[in-house]
Amino acid sequence: MPAISTEPRIEPATIEDMPQLVELLMALFSEEEDFRPDRTKQEHGLRLILEQPNRGRIFVLRTDYQVIGMVNLLFTISTAEGGLVILMEDVIVHPQHRRQGYGARLLDHAIEFAREKNFRRITLLTDKISAESQAFFAKHGFSHSSMIPMRLVFASS
Repeated sequence: MPAISTEPRIEPATIEDMPQLVELLMALFSEEEDFRPDRTKQEHGLRLILEQPNRGRIFVLRTDYQVIGMVNLLFTISTAEGGLVILMEDVIVHPQHRRQGYGARLLDHAIEFAREKNFRRITLLTDKISAESQAFFAKHGFSHSSMIPMRLVFASS
């Protein structure tokens, strides 16, 4: 992979970014215990967001020639908060570009977007076993909730 020649910028993802977004998700899901990489599923999920902007936004960190990071913000409503909230997923920087502050830039951009659009809260799930990941989000103002995640997974058809 060539070295970055321009300062990466953050902007909304486009459908043309799909192949690179899928590659980032494949890398992310190969690191996570609860998920398995599946190119078809990842592409379908991304398409559902990119083709319907009222569902959420995907922001990418890009150079002139490649996407090196992403964050996925899904929109929903909280009756507890009385308004729109964000479920943040898929925060990832390409493994060759980590530890350069790019993850912090993506996260700061997501937080600023949420504030500007008057969202009431951002919720995320992070790996229970990753103290590093938890510390990263805590450094940006996230705190543990007394709520715990539970899920019901339906078999794929």
